[in-house]
Amino acid sequence: MKINCEKKADCCVNKKLTEAYADLAKFLRIIGDNNRLKILCLLKDKELYVEELSCELGLAQNLISSHLKILSAFNLLEIKRVGKKNYYHTNKEVFKKYNSLLSSFLKNYE
Repeated sequence: MKINCEKKADCCVNKKLTEAYADLAKFLRIIGDNNRLKILCLLKDKELYVEELSCELGLAQNLISSHLKILSAFNLLEIKRVGKKNYYHTNKEVFKKYNSLLSSFLKNYE
């Protein structure tokens, strides 16, 4: 039986779109961690520093810092330095981008 390779899914035809979906997969892996997801929920509408996040989540500060580093590296957080403390909050523009991309992807399955 010969397979027809001519017809490809829309999300796989355009190389730029495929790269965007690969980026979406990275985003989903990053936010797929329970602790990182909790951190993002806490930072959605307010700024917090490591010690505050540690108290809220009951996690060690070094673990919080490790998660913040991963989230920041993917540009999901913005950092405001006040004295010796770094206050973290979500980068809403980046979340809008991934919301749009995920919505677009899921519409393929309606």
